[in-house]
Amino acid sequence: MSRVHTSELRVRYAETDQMGVVYHANYLAWCEVGRTDWIRAAGMSYRDMEAQGVGLAVSDLQMRFHAAATYDDVVRVETRCTEVRSRTVTFEYLVTRADTGARLVSATTRLIAIDRQGRTMAMPAAVRELLERAAADGSASEASA
Repeated sequence: MSRVHTSELRVRYAETDQMGVVYHANYLAWCEVGRTDWIRAAGMSYRDMEAQGVGLAVSDLQMRFHAAATYDDVVRVETRCTEVRSRTVTFEYLVTRADTGARLVSATTRLIAIDRQGRTMAMPAAVRELLERAAADGSASEASA
C-alpha cells in the first residue's frame, strides 16, 4: 500500500467567505497541491511529465465534507496513490486540521493520461513505472511544509 505524503497549508483569507469559512471548491485545489507534492516526492514534477508528452486530467472526483476549515487554520493534506493503470492513476486524500487532527474532507480523484491534443493515451512506461514504484514502496512518503 502506498505511503502517505503530507502537505500543510494555511487557509488564506481569499479562500473563505464573509464568515471566514473555507469555500468548498478550495478543498479540490488543496487536493491538487497534495497530488503534485506526492508526484514530486516520487521523483517527477508535472512539468517533467508534460515534457514527456503526457498530461493528467481529472476524470472522476468524489468528496465528502466532514467539517469546515476557517480563516488562518493550518490544514494538513495527506495524499496516497491507490491505483496505477495504463491510462489512469487514482489518489486518495484526507484533509485535516493540523493542530487537532479533526477530519475536514476525504476525497478521491482518478486522473486520465492525455496527450498534447487532449486525447486519451497510455502513460509512457517511465511515468507509469515511477508512479507504481512510489505507490508500492512508499518513496513518496516525506512530508513537506
